[in-house]
Amino acid sequence: MVISETVLSAAKLLAENARFEAELIVMNVLGISRSELVLHGKSEVTADEHEKIIKFANRRKSGEPLQYILGECEFMSLQFSVSPGVLIPRADTETLVETVIENCEDSMKVIDICSGSGCIGISIAHYVKDILVDMVDISDKAVETAKKNIAANGVGERVKVKKMDILNEYPLEKYDIAVSNPPYIETEVIDTLQTEVKDYEPLIALDGGNDGLIFYQRIIDTASNFLKNNGLLAFEIGYNQGESVKAMMSENFKNVELIKDLCGNDRVVIGRLK
Repeated sequence: MVISETVLSAAKLLAENARFEAELIVMNVLGISRSELVLHGKSEVTADEHEKIIKFANRRKSGEPLQYILGECEFMSLQFSVSPGVLIPRADTETLVETVIENCEDSMKVIDICSGSGCIGISIAHYVKDILVDMVDISDKAVETAKKNIAANGVGERVKVKKMDILNEYPLEKYDIAVSNPPYIETEVIDTLQTEVKDYEPLIALDGGNDGLIFYQRIIDTASNFLKNNGLLAFEIGYNQGESVKAMMSENFKNVELIKDLCGNDRVVIGRLK
């Protein structure tokens, strides 16, 4: 069987985005680019390669996220390793990263709290060359994955990651900027999420407590311990949490602002420590 026929075989097993996802699976298994996929569509696929492609397609059909199957995800035009136990980076989060980048200046120090795969902190360091970034997360798997992504993206001299339980600890150094995409889904809502989220992504990276706000409150309450005067705090939020988080920040922060994503939803809250 040739490449083009193999793409069709995989696509038949998939539902939404069938052709696109089938192409990504084939490209991943064969180790080829999209241009090679098009130019060499009549090249032969070995029996082992075909078997692996169909196996991947069946895993996707069962609801497993494609990113976990392929072991990678693109974010901010960079490649990140992802695997079960680590939250998959979302395009929505690029709004948070872009906002922080706009506020970065030379020689600043940034802390990424609840860093997961490291996509936020690493992306900031990649696009702002003269800053230092520390990342913290409670998950051993996340810390392990972030270390891999730090090395793969060539920022090891400026980015570090360590384990930290932010609900019971806080960073001890002082930073110019603190950024966080914390767990923010209400506990009772999690069972209503898509299968590929609730059944595959780590609960610890999703559950923000009964009101979804427990991590925001903790970070806001302790921010004066790790943010410099006038330091920036930047959060990603759920679409319906903007006013709540803005109100929480108003006592200790000034210039608190809501920023919308490309879909017009409230996505980021920022403010500066008074």
